[in-house]
Amino acid sequence: MKRLPRLLATAGLLAAALPGLATPSSASAAPTPAYLRQTPDWHRCSPDRPAAYECATLKVPLDYQRPEGRTLDLAISRMKSENPAERRGVLLINPGGPGTSGLSRPIRTHAEMPKDVRDRYDLVGFDPRGVGRSSPIGCGDLSEAEVGVGGAYRPETFASEVSWARGIADKCRAKSGDVIPYITTRNTARDMDVIRAALGERKVSYLGYSYGTYLGAVYSQMFPERTDRFVLDSGVDPGRVWRGMIQAWGTGAEPAFERWTRWVAERSDTYGLGATPEAVSATFWALVARADRDPINHYGERMTGDDIRADPSLFFDPHAASVVIKGIKASADKAPQPPGGTDPGMSGKDADRKWPGMPSPLGGVRGAGPGGDAGGTSEGTDVTPANNATAVYWAVVCGDTDSWPRDPEQYARDAARDKVKHPLYGDFASNIKPCAFWQRPLEPATPMKTRAGVLTVQNEWDPMTPLSSGQGLHQALRGSRMVLALGGQGHGVYLSHPTACANTPVNAYLSTGRLPTKDVTCHNPPPTPDPEGAGAR
Repeated sequence: MKRLPRLLATAGLLAAALPGLATPSSASAAPTPAYLRQTPDWHRCSPDRPAAYECATLKVPLDYQRPEGRTLDLAISRMKSENPAERRGVLLINPGGPGTSGLSRPIRTHAEMPKDVRDRYDLVGFDPRGVGRSSPIGCGDLSEAEVGVGGAYRPETFASEVSWARGIADKCRAKSGDVIPYITTRNTARDMDVIRAALGERKVSYLGYSYGTYLGAVYSQMFPERTDRFVLDSGVDPGRVWRGMIQAWGTGAEPAFERWTRWVAERSDTYGLGATPEAVSATFWALVARADRDPINHYGERMTGDDIRADPSLFFDPHAASVVIKGIKASADKAPQPPGGTDPGMSGKDADRKWPGMPSPLGGVRGAGPGGDAGGTSEGTDVTPANNATAVYWAVVCGDTDSWPRDPEQYARDAARDKVKHPLYGDFASNIKPCAFWQRPLEPATPMKTRAGVLTVQNEWDPMTPLSSGQGLHQALRGSRMVLALGGQGHGVYLSHPTACANTPVNAYLSTGRLPTKDVTCHNPPPTPDPEGAGAR
């Protein structure tokens, strides 16, 4: 498309020089597709939400190669600029996922964004195709054990992991197989462009978190001439979609674990896990080995060594990890508690941290649970199929790229290797996934070849999109700038806290459209540990 004006100009010069060459008639131009000529029918979203929060539904093609065929609903929302004189356009918002609802994001962003910035935009949210109120898909009834990204690698249990992966693929195909092939990032980017057209905008600005960074990057490559001010927060490396991103949880957990051993060693009087990083590491791995031999009764649950290391995100918060590991060690060192027992030394504030769990497969940030802003639904709808978020997650992760191995033994070899290289979580990350049994994608992944003047934002200690991933996104998008919050902890940077150091450069970019002249490094002090929680156990 960038070459088109030059080619047309050349054709015009040739037509003027050669009498026999006629210029194309404007009547021969392809008509605008009907899906790009919609007008939203806005209405108040809900009586219990602000009147300024409006909703509408658009229709988008299931298959953009056959736009006259079956359609999907696309639920959108907005809060209009309160200062039309300062309004620049629309800011589309995606909170992450894949599988996360974004319909109510304008309310949250309106509350958190400085007024002089939000005055420049109508804040627009949407449920991506397949999610919430946008023709949701499901995989039928799944047990609690079936929801997640898979277990640890052990030769004796690998066959059951293969059965789990095949079973998820079969159930999703049986329940939503006619739609799942079209639930992809490229099609969601096309849907974003339908939203832009329906709102009458020549260009669209965008704020995307986590998975939303990859969605925004894909849009910038598919529709570069319609890309305005884009902020991509907590970056997905386009070169690692999607197996490599799950594996990044294994590689990224190792430096976080090492940082934790240093942190807790400096506080050995409080936590009693070791006075040196080496001693802390030895304590942790001894605990893992002990639980593998004889599971630990921890508040009525039997915890194995695999359970202890099943949450790689835990060690990105040194204080939380210290409380959890201290509690597990205390359970191992004393007589078993009866089921449902409580620890008198454990404060109510820490009660929900007694068991580290499997990481959510979803990358939604700042309060978005496994189903997004509304726990798997959008605006309270009661028609969302069971396991909607899981269905969309695997549809996108498996359907975006054909790079997934199809041979189960390849996963076994990789997981065995990574269990040695990255012992905390590497085997979980490389173990077999449903994508081994998914159908082949309908189109290839999007190459990052077009210059994109966007702003990427990253915390140094992000558990879901580690620093190496954010750097990979920045490097893949030529012309981008990066804001790195050194010491920043957690998933999601911009507006995560009123004093977050990244807020100032992001606000300046959204207000003026001017990228920083060079990458920005700011310093975000890590959260101060809660003295009550630190000493409670």
